[in-house]
Amino acid sequence: MTAFISGGCKNGKSSFAEALACKLRKSDAPLYYLATMVPTDHEDETRIKRHQEARAGMGFTTIEAGRDVLSVLVPSMDYSGTLLLDSTTALLANEMFAADPEGQIQYSAHVKVADDVVQLMDRFDSIVIVSDYIYSDAFLYDDLTEAYRRGLAYIDRKLAKHCNVVVEVCLGQRIIHKGRLP
Repeated sequence: MTAFISGGCKNGKSSFAEALACKLRKSDAPLYYLATMVPTDHEDETRIKRHQEARAGMGFTTIEAGRDVLSVLVPSMDYSGTLLLDSTTALLANEMFAADPEGQIQYSAHVKVADDVVQLMDRFDSIVIVSDYIYSDAFLYDDLTEAYRRGLAYIDRKLAKHCNVVVEVCLGQRIIHKGRLP
């Protein structure tokens, strides 16, 4: 099963995704947690620690990859396991704003991120993907922020299309937009 989970910040997406990944796990198959956040300040470090503590004892093997998520795939990995990717939002930021030799913004990073995650989906028996819903406000943003928002929307649409289940988490409530939860 492939599941795409989106919603606002601090609405319970990660805890729901963790529970769903555990539910999708087949007997003794491994649980992988692909953490994509690269901490840039104390608040990020605190958030990461809170997430680690929340999933402690759940059986996840944590893999950290802020960029180039396909690089974590190794021959010894058991693809019959379940992969939880948290989150495409951080992954896009890392790829888009990665320092290149000329210091250029990677405006096409959304295509790479979407294609890489689809390749992960093709490898694993079960995958749960977390993203943030950042489209509901009516503010006008600068061109760079709009490019990021459009890029994330592109990723979300592509992944939602490829997933069996699409769920929005809003204030802890689950709204199923596609498919059925197990």
